[in-house]
Amino acid sequence: MGRPWWNHPSRQRRAGVAVGTFELMGEKRLLEWPVFRQLTGPDRLGRGAAAMSARSRTLQPRTLDADTVVSSVCPFCAVGCAQKVFVKDGRVTQIEGDPASPISRGRLCPKGSASKQLVTSPSRVTTVRYRRPHGTQWEDLELDTAMDMIADRVVRTRKEYWQWEDEEGRRTRRTLGIASLGGATLDNEENYLMKKLYTAMGAIQIENQARI
Repeated sequence: MGRPWWNHPSRQRRAGVAVGTFELMGEKRLLEWPVFRQLTGPDRLGRGAAAMSARSRTLQPRTLDADTVVSSVCPFCAVGCAQKVFVKDGRVTQIEGDPASPISRGRLCPKGSASKQLVTSPSRVTTVRYRRPHGTQWEDLELDTAMDMIADRVVRTRKEYWQWEDEEGRRTRRTLGIASLGGATLDNEENYLMKKLYTAMGAIQIENQARI
């Protein structure tokens, strides 16, 4: 009866090579183990040197070299999270949450955190898009031109549709030709000012489209 298959000399030689290779691989892996490198390195407590590469040592915050910091409000929803806009050489370099805000305390949602992309995007529309009555094409207008057109139409509409009294002779002093529907990004202060403005003009159809 011959030797068992597990006790054959050729298998023992192969096993010896395998064990030796495993020992070498194990020793190499041990030397590359982050915990081993930290315990045998200059930063045994892991206070920064062990986890910092040469490139990491040269990095600095994008907000460090900003010329000015402007306080703003996130333009997306109606929560009103405060933001700090960092500007350098007249260009926005970063937008972060404002820790001084009692609403958000420096926190921003994913959309608010990406506000810089909204501001600096090359596809951002920077002019007013206007289509004339019965027109088929859009025109680009400057903001000042569009604001003057709106003001002229408000004055003309208020004068044309002004009502001193109703059909029963009761004094109304109002206009039904002007209405206001506010956007979801308006805060309470802006809504207060709009309410005062439109009420002073005689408008009574005033509403705000808020999500909360």
